[in-house]
Amino acid sequence: MTTDQAGADGVTRIVEVGAKAETEREAVAECWMTTTPETVEQLLAGTKKGTPIETAKVAGMMGVKQTPELLPHCHLVRVTGADVEIEPAAAAGRIRVQITVRATDRTGVEMEALTAAAVAALSLYDTAKAFDRSARIDGLRLLRKSGGKSGDYRAEP
Repeated sequence: MTTDQAGADGVTRIVEVGAKAETEREAVAECWMTTTPETVEQLLAGTKKGTPIETAKVAGMMGVKQTPELLPHCHLVRVTGADVEIEPAAAAGRIRVQITVRATDRTGVEMEALTAAAVAALSLYDTAKAFDRSARIDGLRLLRKSGGKSGDYRAEP
């Protein structure tokens, strides 16, 4: 059985990465919460739950750390750093969530970045739903990644 066929027997497993070289890796993911301008203003001003923007940043960091517990095929990765950026555009009724994750390891951090972006956006939604039940999370995607055998990737603009 070739490496490409591993798992074709129907058995779920974590892919063996022990022979791979450790390299510096980075992944950047984003998503958007779309709501009303008034709701974005409420989130910026703070609510009875506290400061939703800062809470979403913490939730994003937790998402990075919890990825292997949530996604069965993800390896534990030695994360060396992560940045959570929340960029409100109140007039447009949108909030951009962007996560950058860095590690030196044998496998990448794309899933950590994607999970963190989703969790941060869900944290925003958790507060926004009190003001706008039609708020939605859109556009979860990998923007770029570097490192590893497969090399660099950049999403189309």
